Amino acid sequence: MSTTQNATHSKVLIIGSGPAGYTAAIYAARANLNPILVTGTEPGGQLMITTEVENYPGFADVIQGPWLMEQMRAQAEHVGTQMISDYIKDVDLTSRPYKATGDDGTVYTGDTIVIATGAKARWLGLDSEYEFRGKGVSACATCDGFFFRGKEVAIVGGGNTAVEEALFLTNFCSKVTLIHRRDTLRAEKILQERLFANDKMEFLWDTTVEEVIGNEQGMTGLRLNNVKTGEKSTFDAEGLFVAIGHDPATELFKDKLEMDELNYIITKPDSTETSVPGVYAAGDVTDHIYRQAVTAAGMGCMAALEADRFLATLESAHKVEAAE
Repeated sequence: MSTTQNATHSKVLIIGSGPAGYTAAIYAARANLNPILVTGTEPGGQLMITTEVENYPGFADVIQGPWLMEQMRAQAEHVGTQMISDYIKDVDLTSRPYKATGDDGTVYTGDTIVIATGAKARWLGLDSEYEFRGKGVSACATCDGFFFRGKEVAIVGGGNTAVEEALFLTNFCSKVTLIHRRDTLRAEKILQERLFANDKMEFLWDTTVEEVIGNEQGMTGLRLNNVKTGEKSTFDAEGLFVAIGHDPATELFKDKLEMDELNYIITKPDSTETSVPGVYAAGDVTDHIYRQAVTAAGMGCMAALEADRFLATLESAHKVEAAE
């Protein structure tokens, strides 16, 4: 799958192609660092399944997620980024230049690496859930809640994310029903107190979603199952938000970079630098709080600027050594 005739060494090797990766590429290319970007199996990342984007600065009208990613990719290529369609299956961060091995064995090397492999929302795993993604089903209330103004929606989950997103949805929706498979929440108590005090909230305990139902226009409701009684029911709702967590794409870097208990890559404060000098992490692969396209893009910018500074420092040190 890789383009083997292309150069495989770069001053900046970028792994991943969402907003963070593309923005890192734009800034690195404009700094004459001749970056190589390896796209991975899902070029464009999570925005490729986001039908409508209304909160990315610079666009008065609603835009499409895939279109935004196409524009970012085109801009990165226009300023000089070399795009390679490959999937990185192994990395060696023990010595510079750092090495990344592609799916067919091609070895890419970089004096620095920007990791922008992103994260994926956990889904319920229902065929009907996939069918209505972008037509009522979402995994990001912050991204899509605004589209459900004055509507009744449901949200699935029981942790901090579910509670925070449920509270966010009450700013727009006429009613928000939290569906949880247990009879208590795992979220922090202070968040629970705010949730239970909100008069727009309703709750369905000991309940799971078995099917999303709807028509060509979009989702109209849910088929539910009570896990204690086995009772089946139908629930009317125009939106379903799945808030059962995210999984960062960091398996490749396990035991090679410092990570937190959720397997997100840890970076230094106010920086994208990881535990290995010259290796940077940007976007959802290191951010489990904001998870926005605009914050990912900002971190991509930071990573490229930090990589540029790192390389400049190395070059100065080499010049001093040569002079001695």
